[in-house]
Amino acid sequence: MMEIWTKDDKGWKLSPPEGFEDEATLHGLIEKKPEMLQLSGKPTLFILGREVSLGSGYADLVAVETSGRPVIVEVKLAKNNEARRAVVAQILAYAANLHGMSHEQLADVLPKDGLEAVREDAPDAQEFTDSLDEHLREGRFRLVFVLDEVPQELMTLVAYLEHVTDKLLIDLVEVNSFEIGGTSIVLPQRVTPERHEVTVENTRNQSSTSPYRDGSGIFKDSIRRAPEGTHADLHRLLEWADNLEQRGLVRLRTAIGKNNKRFTLRPELVDQGVGLLTLWNDNGAAIQLTRSVFERNAPSFIERIEELTKTTMGQGNTVGEFNDELLLALTEAYEHAANAQSG
Repeated sequence: MMEIWTKDDKGWKLSPPEGFEDEATLHGLIEKKPEMLQLSGKPTLFILGREVSLGSGYADLVAVETSGRPVIVEVKLAKNNEARRAVVAQILAYAANLHGMSHEQLADVLPKDGLEAVREDAPDAQEFTDSLDEHLREGRFRLVFVLDEVPQELMTLVAYLEHVTDKLLIDLVEVNSFEIGGTSIVLPQRVTPERHEVTVENTRNQSSTSPYRDGSGIFKDSIRRAPEGTHADLHRLLEWADNLEQRGLVRLRTAIGKNNKRFTLRPELVDQGVGLLTLWNDNGAAIQLTRSVFERNAPSFIERIEELTKTTMGQGNTVGEFNDELLLALTEAYEHAANAQSG
């Protein structure tokens, strides 16, 4: 829960949040000012409709990014406990109803001319339409939960959903309102599921042995077990990762697979405990990319890396061949992510 402290002649005092009268009030605020939502990747949103009929329910807000990615926004207040428990099922049901639509079918469920107005404002209307159709066909959506208080169980569930699919980009936004000196103040704050995931991992590891070890030493020692012809590539990846850590961009952690046969080295973002990628020694060198972490921390690099790897970045797809140009792009992605955190 966010807090604001103010100072007057009597000293510092806590100003409790005023909250919102009802969910409709918060709906209206977001509808008018969608830019206040601190979404990962900082996309520009265009609201297409409010209380949009999808299946047997009504999505609070349906929007679209300039990239063509559809966005579903669900708003829930803490006092609406029963509805808040169902919010994940609701938003997934709405996404399921959008999946497979064409842009024409989407337009039919939206207020008149809502989609066409966005299309006309796009720099390239045909490119926007093609991208929208592709996102709808593939089921690649952004799901946004807006709450005045984000419960722990929701953070855990969102972290899990993002871990098991590369199709959904999910944002949790906590919004509170305050009345300070006669001025209304609204404070939105994005809650990062990856940070909670680290807390879950640490809690579980209090009663069990973690597979992860700090540093790159174990990974380095594992190279001698790999076929001799793979040593050069493995050492090259190791040196690349060590350099990132020396520059303070990441912390390195090693995991040992079953039967001590597979070793992974993960360059983790320091404040999040997740990595844009994982390096593998499985009788050879490979790079495993994690799309959801890229989308949150370095989305502008996805297209470039897909071009260099000649593959679509998924959730954990593996690249077996790499060169200096790819490693440079990955370095720049980590630099971007680290600067975004510090900023």
